[in-house]
Amino acid sequence: MTATDLLPPPVLPAAPPPRPRRQAPPAVQVVSTAITILSLTLLGFGVYAGWVSRLHHDRAQLTAYADFRKDLALGTAPTGPTKPTDPKRLLDFGTPVAVLDIPKLHRKEVVFEGTTGAVLQDGPGHRRDTPLPGQSGVSVIMGRATMYGGPFGALATLVPGDEFTVTTGQGVSRFKVLDVRHGGMPQPPPPATGAGRVVLTTAYGGLLVPSDALRVDADLVSEVLPKPQQVVKNSQLAPAEQVMAVDTRVWFPLVFIGEALLLAVALLSAARAFWGLWQTWIVAVPVVGFLGLATADQVSRLLPNLM
Repeated sequence: MTATDLLPPPVLPAAPPPRPRRQAPPAVQVVSTAITILSLTLLGFGVYAGWVSRLHHDRAQLTAYADFRKDLALGTAPTGPTKPTDPKRLLDFGTPVAVLDIPKLHRKEVVFEGTTGAVLQDGPGHRRDTPLPGQSGVSVIMGRATMYGGPFGALATLVPGDEFTVTTGQGVSRFKVLDVRHGGMPQPPPPATGAGRVVLTTAYGGLLVPSDALRVDADLVSEVLPKPQQVVKNSQLAPAEQVMAVDTRVWFPLVFIGEALLLAVALLSAARAFWGLWQTWIVAVPVVGFLGLATADQVSRLLPNLM
Protein backbone atom coordinates (compact mmCIF):
# COMPACT_ATOMS: atom_id res chain seq x y z
CA MET A 1 0.00 0.00 0.00
CA THR A 2 1.34 3.39 -0.98
CA ALA A 3 0.64 6.83 0.32
CA THR A 4 -1.60 7.65 -2.64
CA ASP A 5 -3.86 4.71 -1.76
CA LEU A 6 -4.65 6.36 1.59
CA LEU A 7 -5.86 9.61 -0.05
CA PRO A 8 -9.65 10.09 -0.35
CA PRO A 9 -11.06 9.83 -3.87
CA PRO A 10 -11.36 13.12 -5.75
CA VAL A 11 -14.72 14.81 -5.62
CA LEU A 12 -16.07 15.42 -9.12
CA PRO A 13 -18.02 18.62 -9.71
CA ALA A 14 -21.75 18.09 -9.91
CA ALA A 15 -23.31 18.26 -13.38
CA PRO A 16 -25.18 21.49 -14.01
CA PRO A 17 -28.97 21.09 -13.86
CA PRO A 18 -30.65 20.85 -17.29
CA ARG A 19 -31.84 24.12 -18.61
CA PRO A 20 -35.61 24.35 -18.84
CA ARG A 21 -36.85 24.17 -22.43
CA ARG A 22 -37.72 27.60 -23.59
CA GLN A 23 -41.32 27.85 -24.77
CA ALA A 24 -42.31 30.32 -27.44
CA PRO A 25 -44.97 32.81 -26.41
CA PRO A 26 -48.53 31.62 -27.25
CA ALA A 27 -48.95 34.36 -29.87
CA VAL A 28 -45.80 33.18 -31.68
CA GLN A 29 -47.02 29.57 -31.57
CA VAL A 30 -50.36 30.57 -33.08
CA VAL A 31 -48.77 32.56 -35.91
CA SER A 32 -46.14 29.92 -36.72
CA THR A 33 -48.74 27.13 -36.76
CA ALA A 34 -51.03 29.13 -39.05
CA ILE A 35 -48.19 29.88 -41.49
CA THR A 36 -47.13 26.22 -41.49
CA ILE A 37 -50.66 24.96 -42.19
CA LEU A 38 -51.29 27.51 -44.96
CA SER A 39 -47.92 26.72 -46.56
CA LEU A 40 -48.70 23.02 -46.54
CA THR A 41 -52.10 23.80 -48.07
CA LEU A 42 -50.46 25.65 -50.96
CA LEU A 43 -48.02 22.79 -51.42
CA GLY A 44 -50.98 20.42 -51.35
CA PHE A 45 -52.57 22.28 -54.27
CA GLY A 46 -49.48 21.55 -56.34
CA VAL A 47 -49.70 17.88 -55.37
CA TYR A 48 -53.41 17.89 -56.25
CA ALA A 49 -52.80 19.45 -59.67
CA GLY A 50 -49.99 17.08 -60.57
CA TRP A 51 -51.03 13.78 -58.98
CA VAL A 52 -54.42 13.68 -57.26
CA SER A 53 -56.18 15.18 -60.29
CA ARG A 54 -54.81 12.31 -62.41
CA LEU A 55 -56.34 9.82 -59.96
CA HIS A 56 -59.65 11.67 -60.29
CA HIS A 57 -59.47 11.35 -64.08
CA ASP A 58 -58.46 7.68 -64.04
CA ARG A 59 -61.27 6.71 -61.68
CA ALA A 60 -63.86 8.63 -63.71
CA GLN A 61 -62.66 6.98 -66.93
CA LEU A 62 -62.79 3.50 -65.44
CA THR A 63 -66.35 3.96 -64.23
CA ALA A 64 -67.56 5.71 -67.40
CA TYR A 65 -66.03 3.07 -69.69
CA ALA A 66 -67.91 0.30 -67.88
CA ASP A 67 -71.17 2.29 -68.03
CA PHE A 68 -70.75 3.15 -71.72
CA ARG A 69 -70.03 -0.46 -72.67
CA LYS A 70 -73.26 -1.45 -70.94
CA ASP A 71 -75.17 1.26 -72.84
CA LEU A 72 -73.70 0.05 -76.13
CA ALA A 73 -74.71 -3.54 -75.35
CA LEU A 74 -78.26 -2.49 -74.45
CA GLY A 75 -78.56 -0.09 -77.39
CA THR A 76 -79.20 2.88 -75.08
CA ALA A 77 -76.04 4.90 -75.86
CA PRO A 78 -76.75 8.46 -77.05
CA THR A 79 -76.82 9.10 -80.80
CA GLY A 80 -77.62 12.80 -80.62
CA PRO A 81 -77.99 15.76 -78.27
CA THR A 82 -81.05 14.36 -76.46
CA LYS A 83 -81.65 11.45 -74.13
CA PRO A 84 -82.47 8.16 -75.89
CA THR A 85 -85.27 7.50 -73.39
CA ASP A 86 -86.70 11.04 -73.61
CA PRO A 87 -86.01 12.86 -76.90
CA LYS A 88 -87.45 16.09 -75.47
CA ARG A 89 -84.70 16.42 -72.87
CA LEU A 90 -81.07 17.30 -73.55
CA LEU A 91 -78.29 15.03 -72.34
CA ASP A 92 -77.00 15.82 -68.88
CA PHE A 93 -73.54 17.34 -68.60
CA GLY A 94 -71.01 14.54 -68.12
CA THR A 95 -73.01 11.86 -69.95
CA PRO A 96 -70.66 9.43 -71.77
CA VAL A 97 -71.27 9.78 -75.52
CA ALA A 98 -68.25 8.15 -77.21
CA VAL A 99 -64.90 6.40 -76.84
CA LEU A 100 -61.91 8.04 -78.57
CA ASP A 101 -59.04 5.70 -79.45
CA ILE A 102 -55.76 7.22 -80.74
CA PRO A 103 -53.31 4.31 -81.25
CA LYS A 104 -50.29 6.54 -81.89
CA LEU A 105 -50.71 8.22 -78.51
CA HIS A 106 -51.74 4.99 -76.75
CA ARG A 107 -54.85 6.84 -75.61
CA LYS A 108 -58.36 5.42 -75.19
CA GLU A 109 -60.64 8.00 -73.58
CA VAL A 110 -64.34 8.14 -72.84
CA VAL A 111 -65.80 11.38 -74.22
CA PHE A 112 -68.44 13.17 -72.15
CA GLU A 113 -71.18 15.60 -73.10
CA GLY A 114 -70.21 19.20 -72.39
CA THR A 115 -66.97 21.16 -72.27
CA THR A 116 -67.03 22.98 -68.92
CA GLY A 117 -64.03 22.65 -66.63
CA ALA A 118 -65.99 20.31 -64.35
CA VAL A 119 -66.77 17.92 -67.24
CA LEU A 120 -63.21 18.00 -68.57
CA GLN A 121 -61.92 16.88 -65.17
CA ASP A 122 -63.24 13.42 -66.06
CA GLY A 123 -61.95 13.33 -69.64
CA PRO A 124 -62.45 14.87 -73.09
CA GLY A 125 -65.76 16.62 -73.70
CA HIS A 126 -68.01 16.92 -76.75
CA ARG A 127 -69.13 20.45 -77.59
CA ARG A 128 -72.88 20.33 -77.42
CA ASP A 129 -73.62 22.53 -80.47
CA THR A 130 -71.81 20.14 -82.84
CA PRO A 131 -72.81 16.71 -84.17
CA LEU A 132 -71.41 13.54 -82.69
CA PRO A 133 -68.25 12.17 -84.37
CA GLY A 134 -69.09 10.11 -87.45
CA GLN A 135 -72.08 12.22 -88.44
CA SER A 136 -72.02 14.82 -91.21
CA GLY A 137 -70.61 18.19 -90.25
CA VAL A 138 -67.81 19.27 -87.94
CA SER A 139 -67.71 17.71 -84.48
CA VAL A 140 -65.58 19.31 -81.75
CA ILE A 141 -63.97 17.38 -78.90
CA MET A 142 -62.05 19.32 -76.25
CA GLY A 143 -59.60 17.91 -73.70
CA ARG A 144 -57.06 19.00 -71.12
CA ALA A 145 -53.34 19.25 -71.89
CA THR A 146 -51.78 18.93 -68.41
CA MET A 147 -54.11 18.59 -65.42
CA TYR A 148 -56.44 15.64 -64.75
CA GLY A 149 -54.32 13.17 -66.65
CA GLY A 150 -53.66 15.53 -69.59
CA PRO A 151 -55.43 13.24 -72.09
CA PHE A 152 -54.72 15.62 -74.99
CA GLY A 153 -51.24 16.63 -73.89
CA ALA A 154 -49.53 14.89 -76.82
CA LEU A 155 -51.86 15.98 -79.63
CA ALA A 156 -49.08 18.11 -81.14
CA THR A 157 -47.18 14.92 -82.03
CA LEU A 158 -49.86 13.83 -84.49
CA VAL A 159 -49.06 14.35 -88.17
CA PRO A 160 -51.18 14.33 -91.31
CA GLY A 161 -52.12 10.77 -92.20
CA ASP A 162 -52.36 9.44 -88.64
CA GLU A 163 -55.63 7.63 -87.99
CA PHE A 164 -57.84 7.15 -84.96
CA THR A 165 -61.35 5.90 -84.24
CA VAL A 166 -64.38 7.13 -82.34
CA THR A 167 -67.04 4.71 -81.12
CA THR A 168 -70.56 6.06 -80.51
CA GLY A 169 -73.98 4.51 -80.15
CA GLN A 170 -74.09 4.28 -83.97
CA GLY A 171 -70.86 2.31 -84.40
CA VAL A 172 -67.15 2.84 -85.02
CA SER A 173 -65.99 5.75 -87.20
CA ARG A 174 -62.47 6.13 -88.59
CA PHE A 175 -60.73 9.47 -89.01
CA LYS A 176 -57.51 10.54 -90.74
CA VAL A 177 -55.57 13.57 -89.51
CA LEU A 178 -55.67 16.40 -92.01
CA ASP A 179 -53.65 19.06 -90.19
CA VAL A 180 -52.37 20.25 -86.80
CA ARG A 181 -52.70 23.99 -86.25
CA HIS A 182 -52.39 26.64 -83.56
CA GLY A 183 -51.95 30.37 -83.30
CA GLY A 184 -52.60 32.16 -86.56
CA MET A 185 -52.18 29.09 -88.76
CA PRO A 186 -54.87 28.98 -91.49
CA GLN A 187 -57.85 26.69 -91.18
CA PRO A 188 -58.28 23.88 -93.69
CA PRO A 189 -61.11 24.14 -96.23
CA PRO A 190 -64.48 23.11 -94.78
CA PRO A 191 -65.57 19.51 -95.40
CA ALA A 192 -67.68 18.78 -98.44
CA THR A 193 -71.45 18.78 -98.06
CA GLY A 194 -72.51 15.59 -96.32
CA ALA A 195 -68.97 14.73 -95.20
CA GLY A 196 -67.77 14.49 -91.60
CA ARG A 197 -64.86 15.94 -89.65
CA VAL A 198 -63.74 16.04 -86.04
CA VAL A 199 -61.60 18.76 -84.44
CA LEU A 200 -59.63 17.77 -81.34
CA THR A 201 -58.89 20.86 -79.27
CA THR A 202 -56.57 21.46 -76.30
CA ALA A 203 -54.32 24.11 -74.75
CA TYR A 204 -51.05 25.17 -76.36
CA GLY A 205 -48.07 27.07 -74.97
CA GLY A 206 -46.67 27.23 -71.46
CA LEU A 207 -47.33 24.48 -68.95
CA LEU A 208 -49.17 26.74 -66.48
CA VAL A 209 -49.89 29.73 -68.73
CA PRO A 210 -51.09 28.41 -72.11
CA SER A 211 -51.13 31.12 -74.72
CA ASP A 212 -53.43 29.58 -77.31
CA ALA A 213 -55.43 26.55 -78.37
CA LEU A 214 -54.09 23.69 -80.48
CA ARG A 215 -56.43 21.96 -82.92
CA VAL A 216 -56.16 18.70 -84.83
CA ASP A 217 -58.46 18.49 -87.87
CA ALA A 218 -59.31 14.97 -88.99
CA ASP A 219 -61.62 13.93 -91.82
CA LEU A 220 -64.06 11.05 -91.61
CA VAL A 221 -62.87 8.22 -93.87
CA SER A 222 -65.56 5.68 -93.00
CA GLU A 223 -69.27 5.72 -93.76
CA VAL A 224 -71.17 8.83 -92.72
CA LEU A 225 -73.68 8.06 -89.99
CA PRO A 226 -77.22 9.45 -89.75
CA LYS A 227 -77.47 12.78 -87.94
CA PRO A 228 -80.48 13.74 -85.82
CA GLN A 229 -81.71 17.31 -85.63
CA GLN A 230 -79.23 19.62 -83.94
CA VAL A 231 -81.22 21.37 -81.20
CA VAL A 232 -78.37 23.17 -79.37
CA LYS A 233 -77.04 26.34 -80.99
CA ASN A 234 -73.73 28.07 -80.35
CA SER A 235 -75.54 31.01 -78.78
CA GLN A 236 -77.01 28.66 -76.17
CA LEU A 237 -73.63 27.51 -74.87
CA ALA A 238 -72.60 28.85 -71.49
CA PRO A 239 -69.43 30.99 -71.37
CA ALA A 240 -67.74 28.19 -69.37
CA GLU A 241 -68.11 25.83 -72.39
CA GLN A 242 -65.98 27.91 -74.73
CA VAL A 243 -62.31 27.33 -75.56
CA MET A 244 -59.94 28.31 -72.71
CA ALA A 245 -62.90 29.40 -70.57
CA VAL A 246 -63.11 29.47 -66.78
CA ASP A 247 -66.14 28.52 -64.70
CA THR A 248 -66.95 31.58 -62.59
CA ARG A 249 -69.91 29.79 -60.98
CA VAL A 250 -67.49 28.11 -58.55
CA TRP A 251 -66.93 31.38 -56.67
CA PHE A 252 -70.01 30.77 -54.52
CA PRO A 253 -68.98 27.34 -53.14
CA LEU A 254 -65.32 28.38 -53.12
CA VAL A 255 -66.01 31.28 -50.74
CA PHE A 256 -67.71 29.00 -48.22
CA ILE A 257 -65.08 26.27 -48.46
CA GLY A 258 -62.32 28.87 -48.20
CA GLU A 259 -63.92 30.40 -45.12
CA ALA A 260 -64.20 26.97 -43.52
CA LEU A 261 -60.52 26.33 -44.27
CA LEU A 262 -59.41 29.65 -42.76
CA LEU A 263 -61.61 29.07 -39.70
CA ALA A 264 -60.12 25.61 -39.21
CA VAL A 265 -56.60 27.02 -39.51
CA ALA A 266 -57.37 29.72 -36.94
CA LEU A 267 -58.91 27.29 -34.43
CA LEU A 268 -56.15 24.73 -34.81
CA SER A 269 -53.47 27.40 -34.49
CA ALA A 270 -55.02 28.61 -31.23
CA ALA A 271 -55.47 25.04 -30.00
CA ARG A 272 -51.74 24.39 -30.17
CA ALA A 273 -51.17 26.64 -27.17
CA PHE A 274 -53.50 24.45 -25.06
CA TRP A 275 -53.23 20.94 -26.55
CA GLY A 276 -49.62 20.80 -27.62
CA LEU A 277 -47.94 20.29 -30.97
CA TRP A 278 -48.64 16.61 -31.71
CA GLN A 279 -52.17 16.63 -30.39
CA THR A 280 -52.98 19.55 -32.66
CA TRP A 281 -51.49 17.92 -35.75
CA ILE A 282 -53.43 14.69 -35.16
CA VAL A 283 -56.63 16.70 -35.53
CA ALA A 284 -55.29 19.09 -38.18
CA VAL A 285 -54.20 16.55 -40.79
CA PRO A 286 -57.64 15.06 -41.62
CA VAL A 287 -59.55 18.33 -41.22
CA VAL A 288 -57.21 20.53 -43.25
CA GLY A 289 -56.60 17.70 -45.73
CA PHE A 290 -60.31 17.40 -46.54
CA LEU A 291 -60.90 21.14 -46.77
CA GLY A 292 -57.68 21.59 -48.75
CA LEU A 293 -58.70 19.03 -51.37
CA ALA A 294 -62.15 20.58 -51.65
CA THR A 295 -60.60 24.02 -52.11
CA ALA A 296 -58.12 22.74 -54.72
CA ASP A 297 -60.95 21.12 -56.68
CA GLN A 298 -62.86 24.40 -56.84
CA VAL A 299 -59.79 26.53 -57.58
CA SER A 300 -58.85 24.25 -60.49
CA ARG A 301 -62.14 25.18 -62.17
CA LEU A 302 -61.05 28.82 -62.18
CA LEU A 303 -58.17 27.84 -64.46
CA PRO A 304 -58.70 27.54 -68.25
CA ASN A 305 -60.75 24.42 -68.98
CA LEU A 306 -58.15 23.08 -71.44
CA MET A 307 -55.18 23.13 -69.03
